[in-house]
Amino acid sequence: MKNFYIIDFDSTFTQVEALDELVRISLKDHPESERIYKEIEDLTNAAMEGRLSFRESLSGRVKLLHANQEHLKLLVSRLKKKVSASFSRNRAFFKKHADDVLIVSGGFKEFITPVVLPYGIKQENIYANTFQFDEDGNIIGYDEENPLSMEGGKVKLLRELNLQGNIYGIGDGYSDFQLKESGLIQKFYAYTENISRKSVTEKADHITPSFDEFLYVNKLPSAISYPKNRILCLIVGNVPEEAINVLKKDGFSIRHKDTFEEKYVADVGMLLLGDGETVPDSVLERAVKLKTLGYLGNSRLQLSHDIATEMGIVVFDDYKNNPRNVKFIPKRMADFINNGDTHLSGNFPNLQLPKVKDAHRLIHIHSNVPGIMAQINQVYARHNINILGQFLRTNPQIGYVITDVSAQYDSQVLKELKEIDHTIKFRVLY
Repeated sequence: MKNFYIIDFDSTFTQVEALDELVRISLKDHPESERIYKEIEDLTNAAMEGRLSFRESLSGRVKLLHANQEHLKLLVSRLKKKVSASFSRNRAFFKKHADDVLIVSGGFKEFITPVVLPYGIKQENIYANTFQFDEDGNIIGYDEENPLSMEGGKVKLLRELNLQGNIYGIGDGYSDFQLKESGLIQKFYAYTENISRKSVTEKADHITPSFDEFLYVNKLPSAISYPKNRILCLIVGNVPEEAINVLKKDGFSIRHKDTFEEKYVADVGMLLLGDGETVPDSVLERAVKLKTLGYLGNSRLQLSHDIATEMGIVVFDDYKNNPRNVKFIPKRMADFINNGDTHLSGNFPNLQLPKVKDAHRLIHIHSNVPGIMAQINQVYARHNINILGQFLRTNPQIGYVITDVSAQYDSQVLKELKEIDHTIKFRVLY
């Protein structure tokens, strides 16, 4: 059966609630702007958590806006920069599934349409409220006959549309969950990349911290091979909040602990350590999923770079104690995970790479012994893989090769690359 994807706009497709942003713009110089903004924010949250009817919330917020068409233009400009990161990087999905994706929102077409159209979403698949204006372009109300302005509006709309197929709902609020409650959709995915509401997540079929997660669990094509929210990023010791925020903002699953607890050793994918923290050899040797390690200080006396290299773990440290490295070290870690960059690593051959569109990037880390590159390229040749770019760096211990290939290939290719003798680590980056 055909699949349909019903996607919310505020705090889902975008990182923010648009009406909250609009009041920030329209009341910029108003003496009571903070009080009014707080009132609008409270009305938003009350509706999203199911404590107030949507109609009451919407009416209350619109009355407080004091906005006009010029303010809306500024809002659209701001919202275009606030599209959720995982939606933004999966633009190709929306273009490919233009007939299947519906934006269904209690927000307003005047600001939703110009934000989502560039993603390939069809105008006729955008369902939202519409403002009413006076002759001077001031917002004076909204179309109260629109089902999306009413309590249970998304349910009313979906009943009218009578879509024939499997329907999946993605959103952050109570009105999105109501679709599942009504029995009109197969599954409801609580979207938590921007905000997590307990009243919604506890009733969801699945909590999806990013759109990558939704695509991954439903085996749909994604811009990245593995959702970043599934990569455990362990922070240990005295690490400043600004360093943690670099990784948190990128969407990794963060745990901050005083010590490197044994229960995390087997599953940790990224490790950021405060100055003075040590990692025993026996622990490092068992951290089989660890891809990169950041150290806010000189790591050479605190952990074995040789073991890290043998395990295919890229180390970034701060042996000069540069204050800027509080942010720089976690950013280097994220750049390695996101793009394969090893630039300024303390133990790996250094590579800084361009991002290639319409390609898959494959990372192969192997012992530096003769003949490995020949074997890698024989695999590509046997499967008629079109190589778009290939980058190789070595040091006395290891070789690090990045291959950008055309997106079409058999999964057997990946199996054969992993099975090459002396392979240390292999992964598809995107």
